[in-house]
Parts: sequence; C-alpha cells; structure tokens
Amino acid sequence: QVQLVESGGGLVQTGGSLRLSCAASDLSISNYDMAWFRQAPGKEREFVAIIRWTGGRIFYADSVKGRFTISRDTGKNTVYLQMNLLKPADAAVYYCAAPRQYYATSYYWVPNNYNYWGLGTQVTVSS
Repeated sequence: QVQLVESGGGLVQTGGSLRLSCAASDLSISNYDMAWFRQAPGKEREFVAIIRWTGGRIFYADSVKGRFTISRDTGKNTVYLQMNLLKPADAAVYYCAAPRQYYATSYYWVPNNYNYWGLGTQVTVSS
C-alpha cells in the first residue's frame, strides 16, 4: 500500500534552516511528480515545490524561491525539501504529495490533483 512519510519538522528561529524528508513506499518517485505543500492554521493548503519525474524539472512557489530547494534520492526513494532563511510566515504543517499519473500538469499547484499524501510534519518558526 502506498505510503508517504514526512520527517524533519521542528522549531527553528527566523533565519534558520531545516531539511524535510519524504520517504515513499510502494511508489517509485522516479515515476511520479513529487510535490511539497503546506497549510497554516486558518489558511488554504498551498503549493510549495515540485520535481517532475521526467527530467527532474523543478518549480517553486514565488514565496519560497531562492530559499527552498527540492531534491530527490531515487536510490533511497526519498524526496527532500531544504528550507533556508526561514520566516514566521513559513510556519505550517508541510505535506509530501504525489499526483495521479494522469493529471493536468499545468495545474500542479492544485491540491485536488494529488492522489497520495503524507500525514505532514510541523514546522514552527519563532520570531
């Protein structure tokens, strides 16, 4: 059964760094686009970053460009999100997600396109 398990969340100060991991089982990250979303209390779930399964092309939300880096280790079947220069606005539960294999790829930021989700990991940024 497909599972996505996030880890690496925690409490950091403004300007600090954190690396999140998403370990996938019964799903090859080499055959799926893999994305990170986040959701803060009272807000909609929002797109953060995606890495395409074909060629590894990467797209980021404007709010995290230059600060966050998505990467993958196909040997470990794991996706990472390196977060630097963290701000209080980055505080949220971060979710790893994989879409259904047939979806409108131009709308990769839409949560409804994603079939598989992890349970999330909490990131807290103190001011």
